Amino acid sequence: MEITIQQIEAILDTKVRPALAEHNGDVMIQSLEDHVLKVRLTGKCSGCPAAHSTNEELITAEVQSAFPSIQDVILVEEINPELIDMARKILNHKI
Repeated sequence: MEITIQQIEAILDTKVRPALAEHNGDVMIQSLEDHVLKVRLTGKCSGCPAAHSTNEELITAEVQSAFPSIQDVILVEEINPELIDMARKILNHKI
């Protein structure tokens, strides 16, 4: 039986998102391909120093517990666009 994103979203809604919400964060599914789930943390959890631990100890644990066929949960990290803009402004003043 093929696992759907909706099934994973249901697990995230009940098992993961409440814990992330306590820290003003959330998780979004980027993709599900070949039994590999890619997720991105949002809100205050995005870029948090504990993001990798959160992914391994909470997200991966809950998803793989519910769906053993998921081989890996990869945390996709993106730089905040506001941070990039600030860095550009700083660099432009130095050049």
